[in-house]
Amino acid sequence: MPAVTVENPLTLPRVTAPADAVARPVLTVTTAPSGFEGEGFPVRRAFAGINYRHLDPFIMMDQMGEVEYAPGEPKGTPWHPHRGFETVTYIIDGIFDHQDSNGGGGTITNGDTQWMTAGSGLLHIEAPPEQLVMSGGLFHGLQLWVNLPARDKMMAPRYQDIRSGSVQLLTSPDGGALLRVIAGELDGHEGPGITHTPITMVHATLAPGAEITLPWREEFNGLAYVLAGRGTVGAERRPVHLGQTAVFGAGSSLTVRADEKQDSPTPDLEIVLLGGQPIREPMAHYGPFVMNTRDELQQAFEDFQKGRLGTIPAVHGMTGSGPAVGNDGA
Repeated sequence: MPAVTVENPLTLPRVTAPADAVARPVLTVTTAPSGFEGEGFPVRRAFAGINYRHLDPFIMMDQMGEVEYAPGEPKGTPWHPHRGFETVTYIIDGIFDHQDSNGGGGTITNGDTQWMTAGSGLLHIEAPPEQLVMSGGLFHGLQLWVNLPARDKMMAPRYQDIRSGSVQLLTSPDGGALLRVIAGELDGHEGPGITHTPITMVHATLAPGAEITLPWREEFNGLAYVLAGRGTVGAERRPVHLGQTAVFGAGSSLTVRADEKQDSPTPDLEIVLLGGQPIREPMAHYGPFVMNTRDELQQAFEDFQKGRLGTIPAVHGMTGSGPAVGNDGA
């Protein structure tokens, strides 16, 4: 970890917050509970226990793995529906195949991102390719759910295939951090992901002892989730480690620092920084549907049961056990 690196970060554009930026305080740090998803792959529920007013427009995020599969062990999800939001699948290590009933899909690996706008609804499946199931291997990724405002919930579905080479790479003034802007913008540098709800998504790697203070849009919320390693967040240096989420308060900059000593399997601090403009609309969420009212939620279930969200394509190598409605994060 991770797949997208550079030999000399000092060749990249450098980012830092202006001297008069207002530091965002850390409101809370939570620890993600562990569980299993889909056909049994291990996940950490990054946002469990966090009040939605601090998450909006984000709904949930799962850290998938990190896990070293033996031959025959890799698992995915069966066919299932979505409506009313976007799923963002970021693969740090490993390979995942995706297919949806709208014709979208492909294979993502090692730093790639699959951005699926479910909109009015579709069916999809995510699974490791057959060769990975046979061989086993390392798998590690994230899946983030981003809400859509009421005006966009019934838009036509869309699929974005974001390759690792298109991610915007930045660094800190001393080159101690590598910043990968997947979506949104950071200090005027834009990532490739096209979003309906304004957000910023950054995967940062900090060398031991490195610190970053980044400009952060004041109208956005601020979240930091630790993928690996340990460090501190905020000017007050609140400790964080693997599987923990920090929620930042108001301000125009946020600070993250890597501890001088990291755990032996993890040489650096790996952290995902998220910010978004809150939608501030009522939310009705159950399983794979995220709408504004209970009536709309009921309509989504009815449309799914009557086959209005699409049908499973008969494509060799990507057949599932049949669509399912569950409280899954895939």
